[in-house]
Amino acid sequence: MRSLVAATLATFTAFAATAEPDPSNWQAVTEEARGQTVYWNAWGGSDTINSFIAWIGSRVSEDYGVTLEHVKLSDTADAVSRVLAEKSAGKDAGGAVDMIWINGENFAAMKRQDLLFGPWVEQMPSWANVDVAGKPAVISDFTVPTDGLEAPWGMAQVVFYYDTARLETPPTTMPDLAAWAAENPGRFTYPQPPNFLGGTFLKQALIEFVPDASVLQAPVEDADYAAATKDLWTFLDGMTPNLWRSGRAYPQNESRQIQLMADGEIDLAISFNPNEASNAIANSELQDTVRTFVMDAGSIGNASFVAIPYNANAKAGAMVVANFMMSPEAQAMMQDPNVWGLGTVLDLEKLSVEDRARFDALELGIATLPPAELGATLPEPHPSWMVKLEEDWTERYGVAQ
Repeated sequence: MRSLVAATLATFTAFAATAEPDPSNWQAVTEEARGQTVYWNAWGGSDTINSFIAWIGSRVSEDYGVTLEHVKLSDTADAVSRVLAEKSAGKDAGGAVDMIWINGENFAAMKRQDLLFGPWVEQMPSWANVDVAGKPAVISDFTVPTDGLEAPWGMAQVVFYYDTARLETPPTTMPDLAAWAAENPGRFTYPQPPNFLGGTFLKQALIEFVPDASVLQAPVEDADYAAATKDLWTFLDGMTPNLWRSGRAYPQNESRQIQLMADGEIDLAISFNPNEASNAIANSELQDTVRTFVMDAGSIGNASFVAIPYNANAKAGAMVVANFMMSPEAQAMMQDPNVWGLGTVLDLEKLSVEDRARFDALELGIATLPPAELGATLPEPHPSWMVKLEEDWTERYGVAQ
């Protein structure tokens, strides 16, 4: 009898140890999370962002007993490949990746291959304050429904910035940009695709040139790709020789792009953060003569997300980190131009007077456009477009540096 009881207890203990955390029982999630180490695989190419992630780590350690380790990536696909390799090897628990900063085609690929834990997002306490109605991008990642498999934590929109000491009036359409580049060779560039920002430049230009932008909301294989991209490639063919280093080299990321601007090698650049120029000025990385502008046709906007792999070792800890990232405290800190300046995913009308005051107290940076001047937010194309555009760009213009 004792042996039967012992065996039953052992079976129950083993089951409890491997059972998935239930996000609807948040108290149990926070209890399980205490003492866990969360390995967050996230892009590590920005000192500003790295510092904010470190602050998140200090807060979740202090309040929840969770240790956050930032695994710095140069390409999110590296983390996705690792999870896929673990699945192929039959490692369905105890995975090395607990949370990923993820967007677009990487999310679509993980969702398609059943590599994600969840749904879990809409059962977190912080979800109640997310602005789903006003910011539909928080539930649709590059046209792919998130279905509670990834948590939004920041809003971004494409802007351009320029140095007013060298450029009085910037070009605000893609044809005007090409004409300006021809008159000022070597003074513009963009990060080299498949860098995310470089791929975003391709999409921003495509939206302006495509005959019917609605085709971009469906998979690329459903469209007449040649017709949709004809004018884009004509634009790039004409402009590439007039880029920095005659298009024979490209900056590898946005940090390098900022350095080129600071060194006086280029006069304007692209960003996915409306506050990036102000941040760089505050950090003495750019001159205080730099200002921000947007294209007349509007600019692409989307949300940043975090997802938890299906075999993550610290799922409870990862949920606790994601929940804190969506808290008013963390969102206001993130939106502070002196910290990062990324837009909030929250509906400020849902917040308490005290939490709303956190946002009201923020001062826009010297180069930051007021929200009303950011113009129309254009939807992201289906992720397959970015994949195809980057492949074709690499074949046409790809260089090594």
